[in-house]
Amino acid sequence: MCGILAVIGAKKDDAEKIKSLSKRMTHRGPDESDFHITESGAVLCHERLSIMDVTTGIQPIQGTSTAWMIHNGEIYNYKELKETVLKDHTFRTKGDSEVIVHLYEKYGYSFVDKLDGDFAFVVVDGKDFIAGRDPIGVKPLYYGEDESGALWFASEMKVLADQCVKFEAFPPGYYYTPETGFVQYYKPDWYNTELCEEKADLTRLREALIAATKKRLMSDVPLGVLLSGGLDSSLTSSIAARLLKEQGKKLHSFSIGLDEKAPDLIAAKKVADFLGTEHHEIHFTVAEGIEIIKKLIWHLETYDVTSIRASTPMYFLSEAITDKGIKVVLSGEGADEIFGGYLYFKNAPSAEEFKKETIRRVKRLSTADCLRADKSTMAHGLEARVPFLDKAFLQTAMEIAPRDKMPSTHGGVEKYILRKAFDTTEEPFLPQEVLWRQKEQFSDGVGYSWIDSLIEFASSQVTDVQMETAHIKYPVNTPATKEAYYYREIFSGYFPQESAAKSVKKWIPKWQDDLDPSGRASSTHIAQTSFSKTAKVS
Repeated sequence: MCGILAVIGAKKDDAEKIKSLSKRMTHRGPDESDFHITESGAVLCHERLSIMDVTTGIQPIQGTSTAWMIHNGEIYNYKELKETVLKDHTFRTKGDSEVIVHLYEKYGYSFVDKLDGDFAFVVVDGKDFIAGRDPIGVKPLYYGEDESGALWFASEMKVLADQCVKFEAFPPGYYYTPETGFVQYYKPDWYNTELCEEKADLTRLREALIAATKKRLMSDVPLGVLLSGGLDSSLTSSIAARLLKEQGKKLHSFSIGLDEKAPDLIAAKKVADFLGTEHHEIHFTVAEGIEIIKKLIWHLETYDVTSIRASTPMYFLSEAITDKGIKVVLSGEGADEIFGGYLYFKNAPSAEEFKKETIRRVKRLSTADCLRADKSTMAHGLEARVPFLDKAFLQTAMEIAPRDKMPSTHGGVEKYILRKAFDTTEEPFLPQEVLWRQKEQFSDGVGYSWIDSLIEFASSQVTDVQMETAHIKYPVNTPATKEAYYYREIFSGYFPQESAAKSVKKWIPKWQDDLDPSGRASSTHIAQTSFSKTAKVS
């Protein structure tokens, strides 16, 4: 939706400098730029991507008295809040963001868990303030402290990295106030591994995902879907297509690959034809991908190998989508973490370990898939929404007993219960060959030669001597391969601070000998040289 920057305790003559620093995030909000200095001297900046309430939703937004608020994201239950607990408030805007400041005015610090959405926000009220981030970290937020003791909160690290003496990512599911420090407001039962033992209810699971997708169609601007042809994006596309058809609207779908033979493009075309979407197919070359790596790392603010590999096609796809006039897309992030869909999960030694790994992966999504989905799309002013990370859907899916999720329970088929939930005979959601297609990680599905060529190029840029001394130059998260070293060199050129290096969490598979993050490194992977039906297990 946008980029936010708040500096609390700023020096009086720093306002213009802070305002200019906010412009480092213009890509996040190309439609409008505004700022406000509160009575206590806090500087609030907002780079806006207009999606909800295009005409009156300008930020920062003032409450009924002295409180001011900036927000990045979407509050999907804002209408319900307006009609119930906030029915006595007068609203200056028609959009979703303003409910945040009024909830603060009514409930103080304890309001955050009343929000249903993806968000990062800061509310300043005199010398008091509260900053918060959504439960999973779908929307990015960083915080830091400068030499004078001023506190900085920003959507992207590039705004505060060279201004703060220390900084880090704001933890998902927490809020922060000067009185309380960090407070964890999101503590679902499924965080406790002993409580995740519900028997799979396929009808409930299906209805929960449909409801989560329906919420995310909320928009005052054109909307599309990222369609890789894999199970997750195909399901959200199918649900969205049905819901929009009821409104007399046609869904735009977008897919990308190196050429027409890419596994994802073949599968995506089948899905698009089946659903009757307005389908758009984008191609990119290996040379083009390599050319934008440096710019991409500046946007992503990570040196994680998996994130960079997968973000490159997503970056090109996002650019093509915004060129079509689309500002919002649905995406399938989160399903593999929730259901143990990555191929390495097939090697889980027990149901208990399988369960622990799904919980760990979901809790770390903000450092991996959520980071990639947000920053590679917002590089072009495109907002990605993720139905699988809906709070209610997470509660439904994460409390299912791990044995029901494990591939070994279902003849080796990953995400079986999700597939089975949508395997309906009347009005099928997807073609059978897509519904039961093997997991193909996005960076592989665009064309196997993408990763192979990228590894070869990156390796040619790094010497053996550099690798031998990597632990000296990079003691934090020392690169283990030449590809990783190449990305780290670029990252460190932009973000040389130790705090920046520590902010990155590397995506590494478990329970397999080859620790390359590509799905093809798993011994269970089957190369999809052509599109064929994967065996269905009933």
